[in-house]
Amino acid sequence: MRRWFGNDWNWVAAGLAAAIVVPVLSFIFLMPVLVAAGIGAFVFAGLVFLLAPRRLFEGLDEKSIGRGRLEFVRELMAVAIPAAERLEAAAGRITDKPTAARVKHLAEIAADVFEKLEADPQSAGAVRRFLSYYLPRAAEVAEGFAIIQAKRAPDSKQLQEVGGVLVKLEDAFVHYADSLVDEQLDSLNTDLRLIQASLKEDLER
Repeated sequence: MRRWFGNDWNWVAAGLAAAIVVPVLSFIFLMPVLVAAGIGAFVFAGLVFLLAPRRLFEGLDEKSIGRGRLEFVRELMAVAIPAAERLEAAAGRITDKPTAARVKHLAEIAADVFEKLEADPQSAGAVRRFLSYYLPRAAEVAEGFAIIQAKRAPDSKQLQEVGGVLVKLEDAFVHYADSLVDEQLDSLNTDLRLIQASLKEDLER
């Protein structure tokens, strides 16, 4: 899943590049060590900047959306994104294949919702409860399943109960993801009605 808030990979990549550049310049091109180190530092700083993760909703017109609304969505995502990443991590720790697949599916649905919200932040109202409540709770439940399963003698009844909650959460996730599509369909249906009314008026003249 895409790391929506990024990580330190840009620093690591820049450090590796600088570590390669300095000895190459020193030993192959016979540059003075201080000059090579200076060039290496320049390469490091440039790559850190160029490879820095993009800020959420970067490039969108804040005036057309509203700065307050955009910040509201960012606050929701600040809670939701780590929860989705916890879901994905929990899926990797669960040994029961159907449950692991279900938890991974939850993380994939969350990523799909994030992409739709980034394209249209104004639709956040339709998935506010999903982002602020269901997604963090789903992460807790998935982690709980992994913890129970890690016991030497896991309680099968408890695993079944937690697994049943994950099934219901999957239904809720699908519902909220589809609600974003339904909003687009509502707009389409409105456009279709207007077009049909215009066609009827023009063709009956």
